[in-house]
Amino acid sequence: MNKDTKQQLSALTVFLHWLVGLVIITLAIVGVYMSQNEAFELYPIHKSIGVLIFAVIIIRVYWRFVNGWLAPAANYPKIEKNLSKIVHWVLIIATIIMPISGFIMSGAGGHGVSVFGLEIVAANFDPLTQKAIAHNAELAGFMHNTHEIAGWTMIVAILLHLAGAIKHHFMDKDGTLRRMLGKNI
Repeated sequence: MNKDTKQQLSALTVFLHWLVGLVIITLAIVGVYMSQNEAFELYPIHKSIGVLIFAVIIIRVYWRFVNGWLAPAANYPKIEKNLSKIVHWVLIIATIIMPISGFIMSGAGGHGVSVFGLEIVAANFDPLTQKAIAHNAELAGFMHNTHEIAGWTMIVAILLHLAGAIKHHFMDKDGTLRRMLGKNI
């Protein structure tokens, strides 16, 4: 497997970056929509994709640590370098926290977790009212708050990441975006 260089990223790095990025952005948009519109019919799809992408996230994080951090495409002021590191760390941590907190929230809350119908954690519904009976309401509540805070934090970090990509491409013209597309700079 090729390692990343300052001039070009490996095909695996590019693939994992875009797959995780696009899926997480989609899940964030759907998550906000679900919570604001009580779109309960979307929860099973949201959870299923969340569980599946978590496996890819683990591979991506492992690859990033094994392969090392990307060298900047050019020399930037220290404040930009520090902001970039913070945003990247927030994105990595949030992409790990989001599926874990969602999984625990749903399981502990009695809603269960399944992946496109394959039950991972059984739901616990009252047979008369069809309302979920929490296995651990406190843990489910804590994970709900964690999921929400991490989600909004991640959305801000994604917006900063996108703004940085646009700046690199249009203002700095340093090849960073080309490199993230797998091209040589």
